[in-house]
Amino acid sequence: MGVGVRPVGADDAAWVRETLERTWGSVQVARRGELVDASRCAGFVAEVDGERAGLATFAVHGDEFELATLHALVENRGVGSALVDACLAAARDAGCRRLWLITTNDNTPAIRFYQRRGLDLRALHHDAVTAARRELKPAIPLVGRDGIPIRHELEFERLL
Repeated sequence: MGVGVRPVGADDAAWVRETLERTWGSVQVARRGELVDASRCAGFVAEVDGERAGLATFAVHGDEFELATLHALVENRGVGSALVDACLAAARDAGCRRLWLITTNDNTPAIRFYQRRGLDLRALHHDAVTAARRELKPAIPLVGRDGIPIRHELEFERLL
């Protein structure tokens, strides 16, 4: 069976909070010098075989579509790709000129994933995570995947 994607509904609220807390350590995500409560963002739920298998949260800022969080609970089944496709369609429907997101310098799987889906590296925000850890969210780990120190934000975009 394929991946289905639907908007987050009222009955998903507890699951969304739990998923964000398990994935990010909080519903608050730090990016570009501020905290965003991703549980209050619009979003999409991906389902595989009738079970929730992924979550994307987003916000529209004028003509820009921010993909705030993306998490596939099931890997290698097309969950992340289906969520990105749903976000791209929603961005186009909203009349946005670009979709953008932030990831950290240690998240090499995400860097590969986004590039394979047509997103380009737009900016390196040098030491932005270091500043966010100091000023906004002390719980951000010092070291991430593969022992890489987490220091920088990488901004990816896809022009629409």
